[in-house]
Amino acid sequence: MTRILPALLVLLAACAGGPPPADWALNASQALSAYQRYYLTGDPRAQGEFERARRELAATGREDLVARAELVRCAVQVASLDFGPCAGFEAVRAGAGSEERAYAEYLAGRRSRAPSDEPLSRLVSLAVRLRGASIDPAGIAQAVEIASAQGWRRPLLAWLRVQEMRAREAGDEAAAAAIRRRIDLVSG
Repeated sequence: MTRILPALLVLLAACAGGPPPADWALNASQALSAYQRYYLTGDPRAQGEFERARRELAATGREDLVARAELVRCAVQVASLDFGPCAGFEAVRAGAGSEERAYAEYLAGRRSRAPSDEPLSRLVSLAVRLRGASIDPAGIAQAVEIASAQGWRRPLLAWLRVQEMRAREAGDEAAAAAIRRRIDLVSG
């Protein structure tokens, strides 16, 4: 994903105090990974997995860990073009570190950040560019390709809808119709 998820997993492992990791760390890591996978593929089990991860992290009493999990949630939502407020993070912002606060600002479109080579990081970066109205058709096509290559139904549908709208605005009804067929195929 973005650099937040790997950093969270490393932090969880470090907090576990060495081999074997504490149950809460393993449970939180597995649940957060499942949440991310389920959310991006549009699986309704996503919310339950996030709640499980958050409970495990909250049991430690560490706001910084909960803040990172909330940022994972916000990042996958942004990648799927859900630009709502990151309320879960805001509730624990005071206990978050400077890196987490900076990442929250990035997700909100108020700060720049270079993406990593990971597909989700690149998709988040493109979504932040769309949010700031600084994306071109090639960037939208790139986002569609990333989501498609990963099999991420939720962001793929969101990005295809943007692509369809842009084609219609440009008066390219043939392209819009082709994109609509792709949307129908993905929708199922």
